Amino acid sequence: MPEVLIVSDSHGSTDELKVIKERHSPEYMIHCGDSELDMDAPELDGFVKVAGNCDVDVRFPEEQTSAIGDLYFFIAHGHLHQVKSNPLAIAYRAQELKAQVVCFGHTHIAGAEKIGQQLLINPGSVLLPRRRTEKTYALMNWHTLDDVRVDFYTVEGNHLDELSLRTSLT
Repeated sequence: MPEVLIVSDSHGSTDELKVIKERHSPEYMIHCGDSELDMDAPELDGFVKVAGNCDVDVRFPEEQTSAIGDLYFFIAHGHLHQVKSNPLAIAYRAQELKAQVVCFGHTHIAGAEKIGQQLLINPGSVLLPRRRTEKTYALMNWHTLDDVRVDFYTVEGNHLDELSLRTSLT
């Protein structure tokens, strides 16, 4: 069962990233930008990572795609796709690239939703959450495409049932 850790908007946090990685030891990790760390910072080792609007290291790509298991992921921070006003632009860009899962940040608002045949995931922020007090990240896993789970956690490791999503991507 593939397991994907998804974080965003850590804004210079290093201890939080270390703790989260150690807690879950996931096979795959995605950072959706605004790490405010260098591309080769040890805290980002193993992450598929993209540039956010606050990142200064020009080595970060603006977007990435990644095949994980039997799913194709599109990763972008979202500031270039106007995600604060509407998720459709980033969904369209992912659709152009044939991605079923869209991971993004920028809004600092945790949530997951299925739009058409795509799953959009914003893990929130591990430092500066909006619309809720908990600092969050997401963990996605699936046995089959009929049983896809996105679970949200606080940085302290508490599961957030009300944010978690179970869906099908078939």
